[in-house]
Amino acid sequence: MNFDLSLVTESIPKMLAGIGITFQLMALSAVLGLILAVILLLMRISGKWYLSWPAQVHIYIFRGTPILVQIFIIYYGLPQFEFIRDSVFWPILREPFGCAILALTLNTGAYVSEILRGGVLGVDHGILEAGSALGLSARQKFIYLTTPIAARLALPAYSNDFISLMKATSLASTITLMDMTGIARTIVAQTFAPYEVFISLAIIYMILTWIIQKTFGRIEKYLSRYVNP
Repeated sequence: MNFDLSLVTESIPKMLAGIGITFQLMALSAVLGLILAVILLLMRISGKWYLSWPAQVHIYIFRGTPILVQIFIIYYGLPQFEFIRDSVFWPILREPFGCAILALTLNTGAYVSEILRGGVLGVDHGILEAGSALGLSARQKFIYLTTPIAARLALPAYSNDFISLMKATSLASTITLMDMTGIARTIVAQTFAPYEVFISLAIIYMILTWIIQKTFGRIEKYLSRYVNP
């Protein structure tokens, strides 16, 4: 088998034309997913079953099924319902971009919620007892003590989930979005050279992963500046 190195160098700039879509999917899904994760977390730790139970069901469903299946259900399944087509959400859900954002948000929200819950549970009870001794209310302890510590504890796991989200955006190409993977599939259809093209795509994703790892590493180091001498 002959490896065409020139095709690799030619394919990378073409696929980078879709990096904007990849970044949009990643950024919007990360922000919306984090908001959803916080809501789910507060529902889980509320102590009220009618809030905790729906949050647990959501987390179980979206952690227990493949993201590709979720994308297909949202993209191909939701338009089958007339009340969806008549709703205010239809302008978003009739477009593949909106469906991809919704699927990625619901999926990453479920995972990040559990990551944040792990951070909250990891906070030393002694610190909370000290807050009580100082006269802080439960809300004040959560905001000023639990939240900053939990965020630092959850950051390493969250960075891994962020990388997983970045890679999951490639699945949006299955519903006609022309992100980097979508462009790669088009090039393969034109050149019949999947080996070279997908190696080019892998190189791009590895570089993006390295950048994300370094960025989160710096953030983690900054947040831990008073912890690690």
